[in-house]
Amino acid sequence: MSALGFQLYSARNFQPFSHIFPKLKKAGYTHVEGYGVLYAEADEAGLKALKDDLDRNGLTMPTAHFSLDMLEKEPQKALSIARTLGIEAIYCPYLMPDQRPNDAAGWHAFGQRLEKAGKPIVDAGLTFGWHNHDFEFVALADGSTPQDQIFAGGPSLKWEADIAWVIRGLANPSDWIERYGDRITAVHVKDIAPAGENADEDGWADVGHGTVDWKTLTPALRKLNVKHFIVEHDNPNDINRLIDRSAASFKSY
Repeated sequence: MSALGFQLYSARNFQPFSHIFPKLKKAGYTHVEGYGVLYAEADEAGLKALKDDLDRNGLTMPTAHFSLDMLEKEPQKALSIARTLGIEAIYCPYLMPDQRPNDAAGWHAFGQRLEKAGKPIVDAGLTFGWHNHDFEFVALADGSTPQDQIFAGGPSLKWEADIAWVIRGLANPSDWIERYGDRITAVHVKDIAPAGENADEDGWADVGHGTVDWKTLTPALRKLNVKHFIVEHDNPNDINRLIDRSAASFKSY
């Protein structure tokens, strides 16, 4: 079985993280993924304390999300954080609606922007890429998609594929895995509740308890250069249930 990680954003409403780490270790997770608020404002002592807490629980943080703003304005700060926490791969996670281009040329230019922002990260020996949501799969006027254009503009960008968001973007994940599988270095393992269910959890579900065909997708992804499988749920109402059930499901794939 591939080692399984956990996106800490999923536990942001169940603080402190020091109580979450032992639960993750007990359930069989080996690593976590960080996100901006967790470390962007932390000083060196705070980062060291976080690293020590992970170490005590036998967990690592090989992947992390960093805002484009920090990557462009403070790349050395991002690298310093990465060195302290042992981060090996950085993914830019999102683009606010009011900042999104509306045509192919604009998305191509955004891909170029990402490529430039990631250069200091790659030059330092780390992996750098884009993490998708659903908006990247809405067809543009020329028939292409933002995701196509991002990769065209950023030829060396890697991809943290959030499969459930691909599906919510009304795209076929198998098609995208086949098209850009050589770019996929990490995968968000999350699930979508059946239509009309789990409204209090924004329609998401624990892994293996929704509609995403992980039994088929996981073996296909394992054949690629995927280094990290990372459980995520954007709005769980029971963190213990999410941690335990998702790990149990993944072990069966």
